[in-house]
Amino acid sequence: MSAAAVHSLWTTAVDPIDKIGAPKIEYGQLSPTLIVVGAAVIGVLIEAFVPRKSRYYAQVFVAVVALAAAFAAVVALAAGGYGTTKAHIAAMGAIAVDGPALFLQGTILLAGLLGVFTFAERRLDPEAHGNRVDSFAAQAASVPGSDSEKAAVKAGFTTTEVFPLLLFAIAGMLVFPSANDLLTLFVALEVFSLPLYLLCAVARRKRLMSQEAAVKYFLLGAFASAFTLFGIALLYGYAGSVSYATIAQVVDGTVQNVDPALAGTMGNDALLLIGAAMLAMGLLFKVGAVPFHMWTPDVYQGAPTPVTGFMAAATKVAAFGALLRLLYVVLPGLRWDWRPVMWAVAIVTMLGGAIVAITQTDIKRLLAYSSIAHAGFILAGVIATSPDGVSSVLFYLGAYSFVTIGAFAVVTLVRDAGGEATHLSKWAGLGRRSPLVAAVFAVFLLAFAGIPLTSGFAGKFAVFKAAAEGGASALVVVGVISSAIAAFFYIRVIVLMFFSEPRSEGPTVAVPSPLTMTAIGVGVAVTLVLGVAPQYFLDLASQAGVFVR
Repeated sequence: MSAAAVHSLWTTAVDPIDKIGAPKIEYGQLSPTLIVVGAAVIGVLIEAFVPRKSRYYAQVFVAVVALAAAFAAVVALAAGGYGTTKAHIAAMGAIAVDGPALFLQGTILLAGLLGVFTFAERRLDPEAHGNRVDSFAAQAASVPGSDSEKAAVKAGFTTTEVFPLLLFAIAGMLVFPSANDLLTLFVALEVFSLPLYLLCAVARRKRLMSQEAAVKYFLLGAFASAFTLFGIALLYGYAGSVSYATIAQVVDGTVQNVDPALAGTMGNDALLLIGAAMLAMGLLFKVGAVPFHMWTPDVYQGAPTPVTGFMAAATKVAAFGALLRLLYVVLPGLRWDWRPVMWAVAIVTMLGGAIVAITQTDIKRLLAYSSIAHAGFILAGVIATSPDGVSSVLFYLGAYSFVTIGAFAVVTLVRDAGGEATHLSKWAGLGRRSPLVAAVFAVFLLAFAGIPLTSGFAGKFAVFKAAAEGGASALVVVGVISSAIAAFFYIRVIVLMFFSEPRSEGPTVAVPSPLTMTAIGVGVAVTLVLGVAPQYFLDLASQAGVFVR
């Protein structure tokens, strides 16, 4: 065949009119995520080009400014009506800009800001070789206990890379609840999971335990991601699309213009049910619901405590946001199939978390099982399948994230010669030694227990009310019973702190810098305000409770 003939084939095979169009991206509406990603990239450049002495200050400054700016962008979008009247699908159908997305993004950004404050804390440990030290390894790449690690500590090195990693994780979490197609969902899942696997491994004290936690989290997280991806593939086979709206239309049977190549497999219920189940498994793993909770206690205990606090708060918010969108936007037509399963998961999660927590002797493991029980309470709101259900879940997530970060920030203050004193026996008599810290921790524990006048009570009340109105009264009964079981071990810690004799060799309470004080202070303030006057925030959550379809 002559060169001219080949050339004519090329030119005739492609219709010149059908060009690939440039993507239309609404940068203004995606600004919260873009600001955080930009700051994370700047953080990486700081690591490369700024001298070691100045990196810490530069990183903290960039992280705080970026998160504050991103939060301001979320508020501006909400004020501009993007949460209500102007809610729509942006970025060529990949991202939803609506009430739940903006509410959850705002919560994640505030949790991230408090997280940065706890990450940046440098006054708790005694100085090493004249240098202040934080919660993270001097040189993460060196083997624990090796000469290179000792040299790094002596030289005063610090792992300032934790700040860009934190920002990348937050960026993924911002996209996760607002993703509007399955591929965006998966990319966001990986973007926030991978930095968290790394952050779990860089504790300064108990390095081996920290690395073990990270390996467990990574292996189980990789399994969960594989299930998620398999579920996405099956749902694509079922609907011929990864877009939420199209899948929902195929489920409802209202889809138009079917691609003939996909008509053979479309509407195959086996693909739909198995795919939806696998996708839900991946999300329930991130939430920490039973039976996908096995990683939670080990990872919470082994990771550096600032990382645990951030992860416990923000990951739950992002994962529940994604789960709500999946069940309410993609699979509302499948409600009769997924509700019984979620009922079962919610019941085992509430009871399992509360009962196993009673046996714990480590404060971080106790809070881990407590977070599993809370996942069950939040699932009760998800099961309500009503607008009230969505808004109650949003409110609960907002309230829960501040209590969690505050509680873990208090845990960082109680220390002995080996670092943080997390064994419960060491907390005995803390109320006499340091009444203020014990009182603040008691406030957080009462909020976890759902005692009136704390945010925990308002959140549980909203979730249980929505569940009861949604016809899940039996679930509410189980929820109240598990709340009572959970109250036992929270009160037990309070009794231990205030009514036990302090030990002579007991731990001391370190005086933190203003950063950790701010994180704890904001946590207490939000806990009390949402408990005493929750109505404004409940109204805000109910305004934000409508998904764009």
